[in-house]
Amino acid sequence: MPDNSILDLLKKEIPPHEYQRYIRQLKYNEEDSSFEIAIFIAPNPLISSWVKTKYAQKISHLFEIANGIKPEVVIETKSYSPSLRKSSEQSVKKSNSVQSTILNPSYTFDTFVVGSSNQVAYSIAKSVSETPGEIYNPLFLYGFSGLGKTHLLQAIGNSASKRGDSIIYTTSEQFMNDFTYNLRNKTPERFRQKYRECDYLLIDDIQFLSGKDLTQEEFFHTFNQLHTNKKQIVLTSDKPPKKIAGFEDRLRSRFEWGMMANIQPPGLETKISIIIKKCELDGINLSDEIINYIAINMSDNIREIESAIINLNAHASLMRQEITLDFAKNVIKEQIKEQRKSINLEEIIKIISQELNIKPSDIKSKKRSKNIVEARRIAIYLARTLTPNSMPKLAEYFGMKDHTAVSHNMKKINQIIDEDENFRLKLEELKNKITTKND
Repeated sequence: MPDNSILDLLKKEIPPHEYQRYIRQLKYNEEDSSFEIAIFIAPNPLISSWVKTKYAQKISHLFEIANGIKPEVVIETKSYSPSLRKSSEQSVKKSNSVQSTILNPSYTFDTFVVGSSNQVAYSIAKSVSETPGEIYNPLFLYGFSGLGKTHLLQAIGNSASKRGDSIIYTTSEQFMNDFTYNLRNKTPERFRQKYRECDYLLIDDIQFLSGKDLTQEEFFHTFNQLHTNKKQIVLTSDKPPKKIAGFEDRLRSRFEWGMMANIQPPGLETKISIIIKKCELDGINLSDEIINYIAINMSDNIREIESAIINLNAHASLMRQEITLDFAKNVIKEQIKEQRKSINLEEIIKIISQELNIKPSDIKSKKRSKNIVEARRIAIYLARTLTPNSMPKLAEYFGMKDHTAVSHNMKKINQIIDEDENFRLKLEELKNKITTKND
């Protein structure tokens, strides 16, 4: 697949503001590219650095899905050196002769931040990496996008590969494309040799095989052979097996044979720990004030948080600017704005009413019972912090006198947050449910 059609595929999988600001400005260098190397030209070092760090592996994977060949992706700001190309080709050929699966080396158990939301999944994944094919086979990790499923999946692969085990890490789309390619070329045995003779089969986003009957049939037999031979199978999904539509019952039941582990959205403390860990790994120095600002204002999607940190550091490096709180707010404001656009007031009211067992109409009423007053305060606070609506707009929506009533509500709830830890935790949990629902 030539030139920018790969970027069109990427457009469907990433936040719109990231595509507009960074990816759209890339140009494919067809003249210097080859099967082994895909070269893109960026207009400046900031975009080059950001895309290289954030999406180079994803672009490489999209090439593999489209063409069956996974190239090294190079993001340059000037003409590409033929001598560098030759060196890179030799490096890629050497790498491909050693292993057929490319794992992200930064996805390890040591770099995974453990909190109450992911403790069980982490412990089970670590056990699977040490004693494969025994107790937890298959391991089925599920949870919303961006919470760390892929990190744990690849951490298992990286850990096992150090022992010399053969690892196949793939997405469901790649599995399906490999199957279709070999079926079309009448080479099914090549496909089966690849997927049925490994020690670990790690498949990301298995839910995307929904409705793919032929591929599911092939996966069913692959699963059975690996399981019979006590080879480890690890799958991820955005929901538990029983809730995945378009799958045969015999497959869903097999997903439940071993162990299922749910990864929940992280609490505020875990988000802060994730940001601190990311800064340590990348050598980025952020003050506690900036770290807290990012943790409070960004969604629970870990990839988006990492993107904000990378973006912030890249801007500071390019502009030779110290990272202050004001600078940080200015750089990541578009990401926060984009996130808030996707959250509407009706959704906030709906989730709060469900979680606190209060009618939506009561939240917008003038009733003064204690539980309704608290729910109304929470709704106003989250509406103000999670959406771009102004205080006058919120006053109108909630039937209040004017914007000063909203301001008074914000001051009151901030006071309660400072004084009542249980209330703060309840508020964070509701915020997580709202932002995760809209990721």
